[in-house]
Amino acid sequence: MEAAPKGKRFGLCIGFLTFADTIFIRGAFYLLINLTNMKKTFLVAVAVCIASFASWGQVDRTNFKAGLNAGLPVGDAGDASSFSIGVDVAYHWGVSELLDAGLATGFINAFGDTQTVSGGGITIEAEFEDIQFLPVAASVRIYPTYHFKFGADAGYAVGINAGNEGGFYYRPLIGYNITGNTELNASYMAVSNDGTFAIATLGVLFLF
Repeated sequence: MEAAPKGKRFGLCIGFLTFADTIFIRGAFYLLINLTNMKKTFLVAVAVCIASFASWGQVDRTNFKAGLNAGLPVGDAGDASSFSIGVDVAYHWGVSELLDAGLATGFINAFGDTQTVSGGGITIEAEFEDIQFLPVAASVRIYPTYHFKFGADAGYAVGINAGNEGGFYYRPLIGYNITGNTELNASYMAVSNDGTFAIATLGVLFLF
């Protein structure tokens, strides 16, 4: 077989090298573009994460609360008391977007009732004293939405009136923010010590 002339072989080599350079340059350029896009995507993802954490950290419902409640004694408490009024005081820290935690206290006064028992021509009136508590409790609130919340207080209620030993205090509660600084709530307030003294309450709290 006759060998190709030197000029032709040189031209083939130049053509091949030019083709290889073109492929290499295009590949490098394509890789550079993709790396740039990946870098942009990564930076955007990082920015989104930082913004998310920043917005999470900015959710702060830390506040002081004070208000009033009124209620009806239920169960055995209803035999000795007619109704109650109370004062609520609390301080909550915004732990996260969904959770607040804090401390709660206040004052509860259940007004003593008068019971009349008749039998055999005899009528006996039993007059019960007011029952008073000063609760000291840990407090938790969970916020499924901005307006709605639920949670509980738990701790110890100090008995104030004579002969009242107090007891374990617990108070599950649901609340609704009717304005930015006013809350309506309903709760079941109970003090347990050789029996349970319980009150169903409605209250209003003002946030400061």
